[in-house]
Amino acid sequence: MTSVSGSDADGERRNVSDAAGVAVLGACAAWSLVSAAVHGGRPEGVLLAVLAVAAGYAMGRICGVLLPVAAPTAAALTGLTLTVALPRLAPGPEIAAPLGHAGATAAVLTLSAGAACCAAWATPVPSLRLALRSAACGAVVAGAALGSVTAVVTCGAVLLCSLAAGRMPHRGPALAGLALTTASVTGLTWAIAGNALPKGLASSLEDQLTPHRVNLWRDALHLAHGDPGLGVGPGRFGELSATAAQSTLSDGKPHSAPLQLAAEQGVVGVLLLAAAYCWVLYALWRAPRPTPVVLTAGAALTALAALASVGNALSFTPVSVGAGLLAGLATARPLTDEPVSGLPTGSSRQRDRPAV
Repeated sequence: MTSVSGSDADGERRNVSDAAGVAVLGACAAWSLVSAAVHGGRPEGVLLAVLAVAAGYAMGRICGVLLPVAAPTAAALTGLTLTVALPRLAPGPEIAAPLGHAGATAAVLTLSAGAACCAAWATPVPSLRLALRSAACGAVVAGAALGSVTAVVTCGAVLLCSLAAGRMPHRGPALAGLALTTASVTGLTWAIAGNALPKGLASSLEDQLTPHRVNLWRDALHLAHGDPGLGVGPGRFGELSATAAQSTLSDGKPHSAPLQLAAEQGVVGVLLLAAAYCWVLYALWRAPRPTPVVLTAGAALTALAALASVGNALSFTPVSVGAGLLAGLATARPLTDEPVSGLPTGSSRQRDRPAV
């Protein structure tokens, strides 16, 4: 009787999480249409991103139920292959300056490392576990080979966080820490755009980020101040940004997801982006998967959020699909119970389900 009651409570929590996700993603799509209707913008990019995340999440939930080890393994290998096979996801001579697509490369490799580590925690086979963690190390090596220092840092961070996740008895504080990390990176980006940092620190960061990128951020913040309610309309930043107009290689984006939404969809757009990230963390907190799997996915998605705060990673459909896929895999309920690899069966850290 207890198991039936526990199963019902588990199902109720998942229903709440799924309903919240539908509401948040639906609101993101609807608000882009509202903003576009007022200012004549082009909401197709936002709608495509929302659809990509939703499709990836649904696919991850289905595959995570049927193939909790094979599905994330396949996702990791696909991501590693993608960065090599598609030149537009890797920095190259024709796209490297001034901003290039290094952000997308780092994002795909980071998600691949996260998927490989999730699969490693899900398998009880020691040799396969070692091979999967070696694949995550391969993402670090691939980032170095492609010349993406950012990918090396983020993939390495995900790998280290995944190893540390096995020693964390509770997921709540760790997920709160990930949320704080994302808020800190976003706040730093906003502070740079608003000239709110000390001069010496601001100059050092501007040199690393490139003046062109920082000028794009400042244009976005200026447009956001002009119409904080609705923004200038989706897809219109490139038309109204003086910095983007002066560059022959501009893609019409400010290379920061929060600042782009602030400029094009106003405060509501930024709040909806924050709500989408918080929903992912909430879904991970409520997920029936073992805590190390959940925290590994959370670390990878947090690294992606940091990349999106300082780059154009979310402008690439494979990245949006991959983010949704990893979140779906980490929140699925496999058909059989999972012992956490490296921990004894029945350990209090095998499953850290939040109490109702």
